[in-house]
Amino acid sequence: MNWLDEKEVLKGKVIVISGGTKGVGRDLAIACAKAGASVVLGGRDVAAANAIMHTIRKNGGEVSFEAVDLLNLESIKGLFDHAIQRFEKVDGFVNYAGITTDSTLLDTEVSTFDSIMDINFRAAFFCTKYAIQHMVEQKGGSIVLVNSCHAGRGEKDRTVYSCSKGALLNLAEHISYHYANQGIRCNTITMGWTLTEGEQALREQQGMTVEQLQKIASQRIPMGRMQTSSDYIPGFLYLLSDLSAMVTGSNIRISGGLYI
Repeated sequence: MNWLDEKEVLKGKVIVISGGTKGVGRDLAIACAKAGASVVLGGRDVAAANAIMHTIRKNGGEVSFEAVDLLNLESIKGLFDHAIQRFEKVDGFVNYAGITTDSTLLDTEVSTFDSIMDINFRAAFFCTKYAIQHMVEQKGGSIVLVNSCHAGRGEKDRTVYSCSKGALLNLAEHISYHYANQGIRCNTITMGWTLTEGEQALREQQGMTVEQLQKIASQRIPMGRMQTSSDYIPGFLYLLSDLSAMVTGSNIRISGGLYI
């Protein structure tokens, strides 16, 4: 396999992506297919999934979609059952799905706490459970959990989000240690400040334009700009490929030097 040949780096692999119809997840799905993988999209937006599948298939790639309710464990299990039924294995899983809101510790209602923790941690926990069940049978696999610069102390108005992302770091450490002897790896990618659909919607609710957001971000991010999908994709491809066969328990920061 030649790292410089992106059409070969994931050749023959089956990659499942939760939240694969939006933002970086969408671009990652297309990149994985381009790199030779068969891709299983998990998400809620059927129209967006159809558009992604059209793009992938037009370029000769293999892709399938399963509508998933990440609050429902049977639906989560169904995503991985679908991957097995369609492609017979699960080589990689990327947990991209996540939500946030602006709420300080003192402002946080139980409903806010539950909604963020249910999607960001509970769903990720059970997605990894079902992924690992299949990977154990296959004697190998790679899991990548998407994290955030907020995973440490976080900003004051991201309390629950910060806690949910901190829990993901703990989960990755747990999996990487306890399942390494079965050939299963788990790593995290810490994403920086990215203009995703969710980020844009949240900032617009706060009365901020995209131009204002980008100006503020360029001043706060040491490397001078917000991150884009193209900044992250090489890291994902590396961790999902056999090039990182001995890499587990690692956290790759792709944040332009941003720490919160």
